[in-house]
Amino acid sequence: MPKMKTKSGAKKRFRVTGTGKIKRKHAYKSHILTKKSKKRKRNLGYDAIVEK
Repeated sequence: MPKMKTKSGAKKRFRVTGTGKIKRKHAYKSHILTKKSKKRKRNLGYDAIVEK
């Protein structure tokens, strides 16, 4: 049986770290940013680790 293809949506959204954890970006950082606080926007800029 042939190998399974990687889901192209997941391939674009997730990265594996050196220790094997999975990183992702935060949502809500693309538009309507004026009503969001500096602290909230700053924290949305950092990558998040996917929980198991």
